[in-house]
Amino acid sequence: MELNSDKPLSLLTLDEIDQQEGGVIQSFRTGHTSPYPDPADWLSGDEPPPGVFITSVEKVLNWSRHYSLWPVMFGLACCAIEMMCMAASRWDLARFGMDIFRASPRQADLMIVAGTLTWKMAPWLRRIYDQMPEPKWVLAMGACGTSGGLFWDSYSVVPGFNLVVPVDVYVPGCPPRPEALMRAIMDIHEKIDKTRIIKR
Repeated sequence: MELNSDKPLSLLTLDEIDQQEGGVIQSFRTGHTSPYPDPADWLSGDEPPPGVFITSVEKVLNWSRHYSLWPVMFGLACCAIEMMCMAASRWDLARFGMDIFRASPRQADLMIVAGTLTWKMAPWLRRIYDQMPEPKWVLAMGACGTSGGLFWDSYSVVPGFNLVVPVDVYVPGCPPRPEALMRAIMDIHEKIDKTRIIKR
């Protein structure tokens, strides 16, 4: 509150100071006759004001996970070449928010298992899967991932990755093209969007 006076404040009498303060208070009161609206009043309207979106926490979390999947490297055989092609500039995996394949499972939430899995390698696949934080997804790439492929009756080959880890999406082919892998990643995105996070 400022007092408008030609005299300095030290030369004013108490009555003059009181009168000027009263004038300032009166002018302030005339500009504040109606109450400010309740900040939550916009919720009772037909639609929210521009720039306000109403959604659930699950939608926001799933949206952020959808666009920031970090895959862990697990290329075992020939399918891994197609996986590398998909990450290169022609198919540009970065446009889905999957810029870098992680070397550490503790930084990843998607495991793309590409190639032939042997029983000797299976415990290490399971260990890496267990080290990934929740929520996590597994994509089995190629015929070997779905059923063992050409080696389905071999004593040393796992006839399907789902015997070792839970698989979310299967990509058929020997090897599948990068486009098929990208379609599978979009299927993972759809699965993420439907994930229930909050337990009822």
